[in-house]
Amino acid sequence: MEILSDSTANIDRTKKKILYQNTFRTPNYFWFDPNTLELQGFRLIAGQYQAIPANENGYLWSEQLELYLGIFESKLRYFTVDGQLVPTPQEAELEQRQAKEQILLEKEQERKAKEQAILEKEQAILEKEKLAQKLRELGIDPETI
Repeated sequence: MEILSDSTANIDRTKKKILYQNTFRTPNYFWFDPNTLELQGFRLIAGQYQAIPANENGYLWSEQLELYLGIFESKLRYFTVDGQLVPTPQEAELEQRQAKEQILLEKEQERKAKEQAILEKEQAILEKEKLAQKLRELGIDPETI
């Protein structure tokens, strides 16, 4: 994978491509220009690089990575075989942190709901006791009602 710049683009597209093809025999060769968002890939077939055709989303398949390379939000990104964006380490960490926070939030909500249920039960018992006391004051045995 070559990231092109104004100073290296010509060499990366010509001399380096030939070097990787003829000397290193690199199975796939890609370049990406972050300024123009040009993404090109080549597969070594019978000793010669052949352009890798883009799929319907414009992604290029890498046999070595078993992933697609494509552009998402003006950045070079990896995609799974079914087209799902592979999260960066930072994105994966954020997703994990958010998932943990969500679990903690749900546990806190469960705890509060249990607390509320206990309070309501205690309140009902107190109300029942108050009513029983009132009945006794009126000379009525609450157990007979």
